[in-house]
Amino acid sequence: MHLETDRLLIRPWRHEDAARLLDIQSRIEVVKWLGDGEPVLMKDLDEAHRRIDRYAELSATPPLGFWSVERVADGVVLGTVLLLTLPHADHGEVEIGWHLHPDSWGHGYASEAARAVLGHGFDAGLPEIIAVSHTDNVASQAVMRRLGMEDRGIVDTWYEGESACFVMTADAWRDQAKSD
Repeated sequence: MHLETDRLLIRPWRHEDAARLLDIQSRIEVVKWLGDGEPVLMKDLDEAHRRIDRYAELSATPPLGFWSVERVADGVVLGTVLLLTLPHADHGEVEIGWHLHPDSWGHGYASEAARAVLGHGFDAGLPEIIAVSHTDNVASQAVMRRLGMEDRGIVDTWYEGESACFVMTADAWRDQAKSD
């Protein structure tokens, strides 16, 4: 999958991106927001290469995937955007997520990448896309709000402990596109 926005290319992770992936995923300020339990930092390039192989597997069933976000101007990989089935999903609920290198925070890249991936998911027929975050991840929740996602409050459905939950439906997405 390749999506382009004004500033970004959303594409599969490549093995030549391994050093940048290691740089991103070996940072506590990034990894502390990912998944359940204690953060686990990436340790070396071998692990980065294995993770890239795993991302390819997760991207084998469109429209789902785990992609890199590359800045078009200079080819720098800024981070990840994903569209995956939530863990412990009873009804195939799909999650959108993102995580970027700290040097890429505060430039609107997460919102831009997520908007493109939301469109990709809805164009493929998904009826609803969910975003969840740790309850204290206010930066990620701000992105969810900028995307126009509906705040559904605190849930303990898919991950261990409580998560902030935001939802965008296909109908709301279409309505939002009409008003833009």
